[in-house]
Amino acid sequence: MSTSRQKSAADRVAKWDKRYTAEGVKSIIEAEKPVFLQNNTASTADLVQHETMTKQVLNQEGVSVAEIPDYLSFSREVWAKRRRYAGETLAIEVATILGKWVARKLAQSILETIRSQVYNIPAPTP
Repeated sequence: MSTSRQKSAADRVAKWDKRYTAEGVKSIIEAEKPVFLQNNTASTADLVQHETMTKQVLNQEGVSVAEIPDYLSFSREVWAKRRRYAGETLAIEVATILGKWVARKLAQSILETIRSQVYNIPAPTP
């Protein structure tokens, strides 16, 4: 019969402290920085492209300047979800976000236009 000792919080903290030294973390970051930079550059360019397309939709719809930041926030949320989900799951997630912004008094038709024209995401199937 073997007995296993459960690690105490102090043991876990001590193990973590050994592993995460300033030098160790620095070397990991320095080694991965080119990849981080490449990924950030690509995702930032994609975000800017979608923000520009969103602004074009807002301009066509005649949205007031005061409301543009809220619509851009909606667009950024959709952009982030699109990077994480796909298919019907994405459509459901975006529908939830859309409902939140409609509750905040943004026009549902404009939000749906952004969803479909900028991101090419259909409404979820009932």
